[in-house]
Amino acid sequence: MAKKFKDNLLVVASHNEGKVREIGDLLKAFGLKTVSAASLDLPEPVEDGDSFIANAELKARSAAKKSGLVALADDSGLVVPSLGGRPGIHSARFAENPDTGKRDFDYAMKKLDDELKKTNGDRAAYFACALSLAWPVCEDCPDGHVETFEGRVYGSLVWPVRGENGFGYDPMFQADGYDITFGEMEADKKHLISHRANAFKKLIHACFE
Repeated sequence: MAKKFKDNLLVVASHNEGKVREIGDLLKAFGLKTVSAASLDLPEPVEDGDSFIANAELKARSAAKKSGLVALADDSGLVVPSLGGRPGIHSARFAENPDTGKRDFDYAMKKLDDELKKTNGDRAAYFACALSLAWPVCEDCPDGHVETFEGRVYGSLVWPVRGENGFGYDPMFQADGYDITFGEMEADKKHLISHRANAFKKLIHACFE
């Protein structure tokens, strides 16, 4: 049986404002107070895992250890099977623009479209998310503890991109069964079907209810 979360303060182990905001929205119904790793000046650990799960657990354990609080970490990304699964766990790194040295998702989406056109690749894609909830070392958890859940949402990549909502690759991704992109979708609707929402449903059922 999964360990239950019983506190009222949760660290969101991310320096990505979009993720922190989205996770906070998903947790509002539970009356939880969330604080970001950035606001606590927690360092970002090196994400050297070989999967979304490995990286989510690494970030959650690091934030829990350094803050002394239960921490929730997300590792997510866009997977394009026809491109060998890229950008996958390197979705953020894929967006680093060599001309500016900064993360630029407009640049990343154009690069993806160029690669798909060059290879005539299938545009099917999916967003994947791993959520890890980690407890710090304490009397009840002498080795710490972590619970991890996965979610996915399938769709395809469109060009040109559409919409200014969401973040990351959202304006390029159109979920199966919809005629608008995540970039055009209102946040409350996206939260019902997204990869993060699917992982959250499992997390809430196991650790919060």
